[in-house]
Amino acid sequence: MMGASASGHWLLRQLVRPGASSFRRSSQALEQVQRAKLAGILRQVANSPMGKLNGIEPDWSWESFSRRQAVTDYADWSRPIDSQIQCGTGGLTRSPVVRYQPTSGSSSAIKWIPYTRQFLTELDGAISPWLADLYRHYPGIGTGVHYWSLSWLPSDMRQKASGQLNDDMKLLSAGKRWLAGMTQAVDEGVALAPTSDDSLFATVALLASQRNLTALSVWSPTFALGLLDKLSQWREPLAEVLQSGSWGPYEAALEHLPAPRNAEVAAMLRAWDGAASSSFYRELWPSLSLVSAWDTAAAQPWALKLRAALPQSSFQGKGLWATEGVVTIPLRAPDSGTEDAHHVLAVNSHAYEFEDEATGRILPPWELERGQRVAPLLTTGSGLLRYRLGDHLEVTGFHGELPALRFLGRNGTTDMVGEKISAVVAQAVLDRLPWPAGVRPVVLLAASEPGPGSKPCYVLMVEAPADIGEASSGPYSKRLADALETELCGNFHYRLARNLGQLAPARCRCASGMAWAYLSACRKRGMIVGNVKVEALRQWAGTLPGADDLSGFTESVGPGEPDGRETPLREVST
Repeated sequence: MMGASASGHWLLRQLVRPGASSFRRSSQALEQVQRAKLAGILRQVANSPMGKLNGIEPDWSWESFSRRQAVTDYADWSRPIDSQIQCGTGGLTRSPVVRYQPTSGSSSAIKWIPYTRQFLTELDGAISPWLADLYRHYPGIGTGVHYWSLSWLPSDMRQKASGQLNDDMKLLSAGKRWLAGMTQAVDEGVALAPTSDDSLFATVALLASQRNLTALSVWSPTFALGLLDKLSQWREPLAEVLQSGSWGPYEAALEHLPAPRNAEVAAMLRAWDGAASSSFYRELWPSLSLVSAWDTAAAQPWALKLRAALPQSSFQGKGLWATEGVVTIPLRAPDSGTEDAHHVLAVNSHAYEFEDEATGRILPPWELERGQRVAPLLTTGSGLLRYRLGDHLEVTGFHGELPALRFLGRNGTTDMVGEKISAVVAQAVLDRLPWPAGVRPVVLLAASEPGPGSKPCYVLMVEAPADIGEASSGPYSKRLADALETELCGNFHYRLARNLGQLAPARCRCASGMAWAYLSACRKRGMIVGNVKVEALRQWAGTLPGADDLSGFTESVGPGEPDGRETPLREVST
């Protein structure tokens, strides 16, 4: 394995160098490259059924395109995509569709994004310079094996859409994917297991068996922390597998995969008391050189926790990727002497525009200025035109001519681990709950309170009548928490996050005075109580309003909890 991984790394470095060189040239010719990128996309779109229907012309200039094509969101594309999936008609572009990738957003439970050959080439235009930069600045990653996270469907959707199961390796071209596969600690065959629980057990076993793990690339840091939790919880059955080289009780589910064997690690697991310990993780993976994960907005406190757990490794925050496309990639500042990376525009991928949040003007990327807060619009090889992602970004500087952009958060959406719950969805959920007489919602909080054993979760704060007693508030809280969990699980990515253990069950507190407790907590955070908006949804970090009296809190067991088995865990991808 060592020889194969070393050869794979060497060959992969050679393959990504041309992409890195192209990116460097493009960084000095932003406008020219972006105009050419749009022209190439329009040639494919104009000759498609949807392009002809919408009057798209292949020779439109950038200015003509921005004037004649409206800004869109998924609702504008859902019908032709559904028709394309079901009947093969109404194609958005002439580029052949390789697969459809599921995600979810503010207005629909599930969105299916067409991944065309042209679109995958666009993604490769971002991955190649990023990988080249990693090999240059973190040479230790080329000496062992990597884990690039798998991004799968929830267990209950696997049979419906097994052909769409995805992993991060599929973002690479065929040749690069084959070479990268030589360097992987976890075989992509784990995706074929019947349930996410089976897949997770195999993933943790394979990772534990690899003492030469040098890179860990995930999206949400909560997912990586969950892997460490499962390593502790399953240490005895994992030790059995590693000692015997057999899957044991998981044999039927994982018979298509060779079981790992490592007697040394089996002994380490049996000697470990299971307590989270950076020293144990350092002993297990002494060569870990790089951890890559989200580290901005709501992910920041969890990224700090992950960095503390794996101090032997350098850490790099992810760029802005969505299922619909890539906006930024992290690149180390040349000769900066620090690990800080600029998150720069992925100029060789899609055609980009940015809506200035202060003025409402839509600008090409070459007109951005430092300090602007903007929202990106993507025109991509999948056929999506001027597509609004709903992200908030700040222009922090420039890398050559490329704007560097910092992710600030989602537009009206909470996204702690990739679950993407919008204010619109939250309000619809609250409207459908079985409210007892005299009981009213105060706010739904996306609560993030890092600590030992804690996970982010959604907490519903409820105002009850002054004369309510514990005999009523307890049942009310439980009923509302259960109903809230059921409703939230109607959202694709929330259900996946629960199914995979990244979110704790929904909670509810029904108590008299809760509205004032919430307002008081806002006031303590520097807000003027009279100006606190009545909102369905709010991000909330730290101590919950009214947490000094937890008697009214009730947690749902929820439909996401498996019966009699460990909670399955798998990462959510955007």
